[in-house]
Amino acid sequence: MRIFLLLMTISSSVLALAPTPAGKQTQSIVYHNANIHIGNGEVLENATIAFDNGKISRVGHFKMAWQKSDIDLKGKHVYPGFILPNSSLGLTEVGSIKATVDVRETGQNNANVRAIVAYNTDSELPPTLKFNGILLAQTTPQGGLVSGLSSIVQLDAWNWQDAAIKTDDGIHVNWPSSMHGKFDFSTFTFKMVKNKNYKKQLEVIKSLFEDAKNFDDNKQVNLKLAAAKPVFNGSRKVYIHTNNSKSIIESINYFQSIGVKGLVLVSGPATEPVIGFIKKSEVPVIVGSVHALPSQEDRSVDDGFTTAIKLHKAGILVTIGYPGNMGSRNLAFTAGTLVAYGMQKEQALKLITGNAAEILGIDDNYGTLETGKSATLIITEGDALDMRGNILDAAYIDGRKINLNGRQQELNNRFLKKYDK
Repeated sequence: MRIFLLLMTISSSVLALAPTPAGKQTQSIVYHNANIHIGNGEVLENATIAFDNGKISRVGHFKMAWQKSDIDLKGKHVYPGFILPNSSLGLTEVGSIKATVDVRETGQNNANVRAIVAYNTDSELPPTLKFNGILLAQTTPQGGLVSGLSSIVQLDAWNWQDAAIKTDDGIHVNWPSSMHGKFDFSTFTFKMVKNKNYKKQLEVIKSLFEDAKNFDDNKQVNLKLAAAKPVFNGSRKVYIHTNNSKSIIESINYFQSIGVKGLVLVSGPATEPVIGFIKKSEVPVIVGSVHALPSQEDRSVDDGFTTAIKLHKAGILVTIGYPGNMGSRNLAFTAGTLVAYGMQKEQALKLITGNAAEILGIDDNYGTLETGKSATLIITEGDALDMRGNILDAAYIDGRKINLNGRQQELNNRFLKKYDK
């Protein structure tokens, strides 16, 4: 029986091999007559984009003689590669199989845990994201009060060293609430009860950062304090995870009071009652629950759909994510949902391109299609925020034309041959 299971595992692994990563760009590529969505809210119709050595060399309208190698896109669309923040991509494969889950460590304070070293480039999941235009992601640890360090990766690589764009970009903190939900089996409902460990949980977080502020790594060795210390000079961000309005105020006030320079809030509809406070604090927000149901019975049914729109209208820098691995490939369509609820299409696109890059600190090279930036882009038949138009003709990461075929496409082609006779 064990031998049979082993053979089945090996067979499944062979079928699930990730596409071979593309080689470096070797020749200049020029596309004409494209509808180019810059990623900053601007669209250039029937324009030209060219890139060489992985960088965009020109984008716009030019009067120039075409070369034989130039390509006419005939009105197709060019977008920056979409960016997925706050993701467990590469850390979890099959949630029900413990051996494939590497997204969290035991204990409450894991400040020194680095998600990047556990990132699996051979995962079956990145190909499903690339096929929908997601080319960059933030691989993020979970669990505990201080989960650890996230990193930004590109999704076409041999190993985590090749994938890494920005390592250890931020430390993730799950700020506790004085009240938390508890399921009542007698009524099959959730009720709010007092969090008896609230003060102890706060002490774990506060002692870490206050000790790290005065930590001298030249005189002592402490991996947790060393991981937290860079948040005070702005070289590392603090991502605050909370879905409680009171905790949003408490956490932002605390971190700003001790001199933390780069804060990012990861939340949802709980931001709405305190939008004015968030705006005044100048803290960007990652909204990760666009398609979530209302958390309270007196909240509007479209709560999740409108949160990012309200934050944007208030002038807050915002992006959106998609919690969980299985649905994250639908990031672009989640942005499309915001369009259905009143956001301008190019602004919705900006949330998952230019805004995401700025919040994650990679906007100097990614997120928009501008001269000198990375040629990380997709070419689609139509509107990339619509399932009907998100049909990719090609995708490039740093100028490398990547293979968009994954296991799903291989199975589709396999059974088309079988039944299309």
